[in-house]
Amino acid sequence: MADIKKLAEELGKLTVLEAAELVKTLEEEWGVSAAAPVAVAAVAGNGGAAAEAAEEKTEFDVIIKDAGPKKIEVIKAIRQITNLGLVEAKAMAETAGSKVLEQVGKEAAADAKSKLEAAGAVVELA
Repeated sequence: MADIKKLAEELGKLTVLEAAELVKTLEEEWGVSAAAPVAVAAVAGNGGAAAEAAEEKTEFDVIIKDAGPKKIEVIKAIRQITNLGLVEAKAMAETAGSKVLEQVGKEAAADAKSKLEAAGAVVELA
């Protein structure tokens, strides 16, 4: 039998996107409704994130919080993602809170976030 406390602790560490993916996986594999995973996540002390996962967002903004120490790499990543010119990408990298992409799908936002983070930036999806 699984250690219930350890399982609850791990569920409490899930991000909103991970919790949504868990809900989808459980629905597909076990044929259960989203109400059951939400109840489990609420027990884990992560009720707010589980409720957000049940109301999964479909459009996201990719926001740079900090370009980090590798600003040139971040500028290159911004240019690759957005097709902006060098001056515009540099200004975006140097301005905390800049929206690299607005109202994009989950996959595009996750892809952009991973590219920017690989370049050294601190990124948030909103």
